[in-house]
Amino acid sequence: MHVTAIVPAAGSGSRFGGAVPKQYLTLCGLPLLAWTLKALAASGRVDCLILVTPPGQEARCREEILRPSGLDVDLFVSGGADRQASVCAGLAAAPAATEIIVVHDGARPLVTPELVRAAVDAAAAGGGAVVAVPVTDTIKVADPEGRVAETLPRGRLWAAQTPQVFRADWLREAHARALADGYRGTDDSVLVERLGHPVRLVPGSPENLKVTTTTDLAQAERILRTRMTNGD
Repeated sequence: MHVTAIVPAAGSGSRFGGAVPKQYLTLCGLPLLAWTLKALAASGRVDCLILVTPPGQEARCREEILRPSGLDVDLFVSGGADRQASVCAGLAAAPAATEIIVVHDGARPLVTPELVRAAVDAAAAGGGAVVAVPVTDTIKVADPEGRVAETLPRGRLWAAQTPQVFRADWLREAHARALADGYRGTDDSVLVERLGHPVRLVPGSPENLKVTTTTDLAQAERILRTRMTNGD
């Protein structure tokens, strides 16, 4: 089974703020993106690793992230106007022999190799898998005037994370259909779901957070230092 991982890391990081894109920021002594790539490599499930970067950032990424961390990737791809376009660009570069595609956010550096393996195994068995955690807050649906229109049953709600893993033919078809329809989704799973394919939920972890703000970065630092202290 040939597995390709696509890591979209082409965002501007505008919500994070600051002059340095968040993938280059230091997290426990290494660039944030390096931790993401290390976990994917350590899973032992990835045969081809594609890194999607902002156009023109390949050399900087290699010099500031990969080389100091002792890492490498198989392919660099220039990202698109949004995350969906960036993943689509990565798909276009994936080897024809690829049977399973892993999509994992570059800004989720705390994913574990074990979680990557669990998601890949679930997708290999059923065709599609999304790492997610049960929602603990009560979720309200608002009407256009800001009033509560509906309270959703919390027991059925999950917050999607990455990795999200799919049969390569399903994901390629899903992106092609979305492009033809002019549909923009918030993750890859919703594109696959539009085709009617089943997607299994794989229990994730609250620690598998996406670094979007400086508060997230500080929390990631605390979690990672605890893991390092405990030898994880």
